[in-house]
Amino acid sequence: MATRPPSPRTLLALGMFVFGMDSLAYAELQRKMDWRHGKSERHNARPASQYLGPGDDSISIEGTLVPELQGSYGSIKRLIEMAETGDNWPLVDGNGEVWGNFEIKAIDQRHRVVMAGGIPRVIDFGIDLTRVD
Repeated sequence: MATRPPSPRTLLALGMFVFGMDSLAYAELQRKMDWRHGKSERHNARPASQYLGPGDDSISIEGTLVPELQGSYGSIKRLIEMAETGDNWPLVDGNGEVWGNFEIKAIDQRHRVVMAGGIPRVIDFGIDLTRVD
């Protein structure tokens, strides 16, 4: 059975939530990974270092939502609902590579060009994820 190539409209998936052109496209993704090293003091020498394993792995996603052009208000609302569960989900990129299980640590929103009723035409957003597996 042949596999289908990933859709160019899919950027990333967090659990069943798909970041894409139809839902919530982002402009920037930043990933920071670190590794732990223990130090032991030694007499008349530099401290000895020993690799202890992986450390923190965090991702920051930033973008702009303009529902009149692409995406929907419900996308950010869905991510907030996911964050409120406290669960973690697999993060998979558009090529099908699994990055690990991540939890939502923070969601930032900035509403601009506000219409009557307080409805924003533009929402700048930021999402912080932390790996937990």
